[in-house]
Amino acid sequence: MIAFVKGILDTVDADRVVVENQGVGFEILVPGSVAEGLPETGNEVKLYTYTHVREDALQLYGFLTGDERKMFELLITVNGIGPKGALAILGVMDADTLRFSILAGDDKSIAKAPGIGAKTAAKLILELRDKCSLEMPEGENQSGRGKRPSDDAADARNDAVQALVALGYSSGEAAAAVRRVDITPDMGVEDILKQSLKNL
Repeated sequence: MIAFVKGILDTVDADRVVVENQGVGFEILVPGSVAEGLPETGNEVKLYTYTHVREDALQLYGFLTGDERKMFELLITVNGIGPKGALAILGVMDADTLRFSILAGDDKSIAKAPGIGAKTAAKLILELRDKCSLEMPEGENQSGRGKRPSDDAADARNDAVQALVALGYSSGEAAAAVRRVDITPDMGVEDILKQSLKNL
């Protein structure tokens, strides 16, 4: 498996890019959100890749973070969602928002992706809910605190997000508010909820 490709960004299209490394141009399929977040051509870029092997093709799928790649790998484990469907989903929501939508049972947001209907979105949530958590992947803690939350803290975050969704906030709004809370080990769901509401 090719874990990542680092080189000069040669070409950018809506659904694919070409990265030149040592005189070789790697064509990498990407979600639209990745294409929009890339630097200008001629600059160096690093894409985390997933290698998809079929009888008639060998394709690379690329992402700006390891977290996006991880979510892509989870998505393609769902029966009925192939690489194309997974790219479509990640093209309309980033990995965090998708994770929160799954945990909150927000199938409507997921179903906004092209080619993903309500039934497929509901199935996706059912199959992936137990495989997702609100904690950041190792090495990608955006808060800068450097540590992943404990299982209890992650459960409290999940419960707080679901409570905010029940109050009428979207899963994205709820997740963003909870993520801004500096959660300490002694905080319960109600404490997190109160702080999150201040962020909203």
